[in-house]
Amino acid sequence: MEVFSSKLLQAAVDSFTRLPGIGRKTALRLVLHLLKQDPDVVESFSQSIQQLKNEVVYCKKCHNISDSELCSICSSHGRDPSLLCVVEDIRDIIAIENTGQFFGLYHVLGGIISPMDGIGPKDLNIESLIERANNPELKEIVFALSTTMEGDTTNYYLFKKLSHLNLKLTVIARGIAIGDELEYADEVTLGRSIINRTPYEHSLSR
Repeated sequence: MEVFSSKLLQAAVDSFTRLPGIGRKTALRLVLHLLKQDPDVVESFSQSIQQLKNEVVYCKKCHNISDSELCSICSSHGRDPSLLCVVEDIRDIIAIENTGQFFGLYHVLGGIISPMDGIGPKDLNIESLIERANNPELKEIVFALSTTMEGDTTNYYLFKKLSHLNLKLTVIARGIAIGDELEYADEVTLGRSIINRTPYEHSLSR
């Protein structure tokens, strides 16, 4: 452990190391960078984090992070209400939106089924997905979860829950390598996977 000449410096470094993927050396570099900035820059940075924590809400329809009751995607008149894409979290929405290849709506599960981590179906936003699936406007649900064992397990669970409905259930094409998470896929590959999505039942025979 580093020996700091300032307890305030050490406390700031300790705070940054609580962030995922931030080690002590990176934390120290970030803190020293902030110290070199003008006070108003640091104040703005601090306020944006505080405002995020205090004011951000979750869309009541899709569970996306939002500034208001309905997120900008759900409230847009330019989106296709007949097409719904199921994702794990907001990072996947950002990744898919960056491809410019999907114009429907989203549903954020808030995770994937993972018994090893103690995450079951009741821990996810599945009941609200089933409610949305009964909307007569909806024609197709796209499963766009990570191509991991947990993602495949979640896809299958959702398929069993929704297969009795008169809906087209599809899964993104395997342009995404097995074991990959959506947020790390390049935009071209992810975009092609969305365009070339296939009926989910076809993926069961692979």
